[in-house]
Amino acid sequence: MTQELLLEQLGNERLSPVDKGIPARAFGLTVKDFLASEPRLSEFWTPIVALDDSAIKGNLDLMAQWCSSRGLKLMPHGKTTMAPELWQRQLDAGCTGITLATMGQVRTARTFGLDSIMLANAVVDERSLRYLAAELADPEFRFLCWADSVATIKVMERALRAAGTPRPVDVCVELGAPDGRTGARTVAEAVEVARYAAASDVIRLAGVGGYEGSLGHDRSAEALDAVRSYLQRQVQLHQELGGLYDDGEIYVTAGGSAYFDVVAEVYGAAMINDQHTLWTLRSGAYITHDDGFYRCISPLDEGMPEDLPGSEKLRPAIWGLARVVSHPESGLALIDGGKRDFPFDEGLPIPRQVSDELGSEWMQLDGASILAMNDQHSYLGLTGQDVGIGAVVSLGLSHPCTTFDKWHYLPMVASRDSDHVVGLIRTFF
Repeated sequence: MTQELLLEQLGNERLSPVDKGIPARAFGLTVKDFLASEPRLSEFWTPIVALDDSAIKGNLDLMAQWCSSRGLKLMPHGKTTMAPELWQRQLDAGCTGITLATMGQVRTARTFGLDSIMLANAVVDERSLRYLAAELADPEFRFLCWADSVATIKVMERALRAAGTPRPVDVCVELGAPDGRTGARTVAEAVEVARYAAASDVIRLAGVGGYEGSLGHDRSAEALDAVRSYLQRQVQLHQELGGLYDDGEIYVTAGGSAYFDVVAEVYGAAMINDQHTLWTLRSGAYITHDDGFYRCISPLDEGMPEDLPGSEKLRPAIWGLARVVSHPESGLALIDGGKRDFPFDEGLPIPRQVSDELGSEWMQLDGASILAMNDQHSYLGLTGQDVGIGAVVSLGLSHPCTTFDKWHYLPMVASRDSDHVVGLIRTFF
């Protein structure tokens, strides 16, 4: 079955009371029929997280142009959304594949017909490797994963030989950094892993991978220097592996959603004399961006280099809505959304606007902040205007990667200033 038909099947799923936030009149309807009834965001129960279709489109176009102008490929991290409909929009915008983090996510993606997948992780579970060997019987399926030790390669070899893999698995050697996440700690160690992979009958050496985002958490000179130094070691490793590569596709890949400009800078210098390699970003959060961590650090927002004033920016395309349910004392209100509904790991939600009970008349909410969060409530501190019981608060959110996983369906409106729901984005976490 084609990917288009599989995505169309999502429109035939029936909505029910177990779908958080869905209006009662939608129960029993298919997603397609509900959307045909022209639903309104103000119909949805609070708490809810919503998406802005026009901002998503703008973000997709901007990132595609940014990468194309620098000669970079983009295989965005699909774990951000785990939403096949949004993956397809990324592919339609020119992405060469989707990156995932677990073999369970790979299985979901294959179920929806994706045929170009990077696993930014190692595969060492025998069951997953048997599954992978079976999937590789599809000649159209392009897959690569990472390995950071000879031990990893040996585990893969045993399982793949036992499964009778129809072709070798493409593997990028992962370079890490001291006190970082996974990855060989030195270039010399990574070279040894590459030599072992290149000599294997069931593994094909396919390049160099790694993640620079764990080396910094801001735009300080120290963080940028650490990221740049790491990326330069990645390029050094790639150059040292030149004699081990075959004539197939070769990747060098990095690029979270915070420092992809530094990746482009370092890779750009190496690309001048190396046009064969697929220099690939994996940035994933750009599709919705956010109103917190990525807004402050992204090179296509407030983290933009100072010599690029006025350049086009990514737009936050995701926000939360929660209702005031208690006003127990002056300066404090409680809203009906908490950690089960909104992200909190990269900064608490940011109160932006407040409306009446119907959510139809919005005004700026000044002097307000989220002081703390419980599972199902957030503490809304008020130092300026007051809010009434039943009022709806619009919240800027930080870190889409820990937002989508809390929702089965996310309503998508035509634009931020529209109440017209044009889509229900289904997630698979």
